[in-house]
Amino acid sequence: MSTEALPLKVSGLSARYGVVPALNEVSITVGSGEIVTLIGANGAGKSTLIKTICGLVRPSAGSVHLFGENVTGMSPDRLVRKGLSVVPEGRRLFGEMTMLENLELGSFARNDTAAVKRDLDRVISLFPELRDRLATQASTFSGGQQQMIAVARALMSAPRILLLDEPTIGLAPAIVDRIAEMIKTVAETGVNILLVEQNAETALAIADRAYILEGGAITAEDSASVLAQSPEVQRAYLGI
Repeated sequence: MSTEALPLKVSGLSARYGVVPALNEVSITVGSGEIVTLIGANGAGKSTLIKTICGLVRPSAGSVHLFGENVTGMSPDRLVRKGLSVVPEGRRLFGEMTMLENLELGSFARNDTAAVKRDLDRVISLFPELRDRLATQASTFSGGQQQMIAVARALMSAPRILLLDEPTIGLAPAIVDRIAEMIKTVAETGVNILLVEQNAETALAIADRAYILEGGAITAEDSASVLAQSPEVQRAYLGI
């Protein structure tokens, strides 16, 4: 595949908070049909990278390309229209609104009413345990269910690439497994995925390729299966 066709290509991306460096020349790619994971400890710069890709933090150097187009520094609403959607850390649902209202907000940038209705039916089918609770206030759902709603809301924008920022944080192990299966199911629908996670075991189990971010810089990259067998990764991230 030519690099021009890559769903996501981040090249030499650097960012600062004031005078404090947060990212240092980060380069990653997400290929067509891939789940790519970025793992690292708390404070490594993972969420900053997500925010910089999606236009919430302006980079001090480097570039972001979506499907061959330079979108560096583009506003989040324009990026949504380019096919990028984000599930933010902490889910950020509108708690006083119903599940259905949250999902409808995910399609704010779309005018194709009939297609939105079809996508709503399709997205709901991915989460059968929530199907009968569309009129339920979002704040009353469990943490795992809220994460499912957050993913469903992101899918309502009809993304071509989905960024997930710490989707399993704070969840019970059984729910973590459910979220992992959900991510794989979403990928099977043709959505390319960048998964940012502290839970390295889960992330490496479902990803095709992986990067390790430490101190704002990429320190390793390989297939997920190879990195999972690395003694350094096992000691630092897998507790082995």
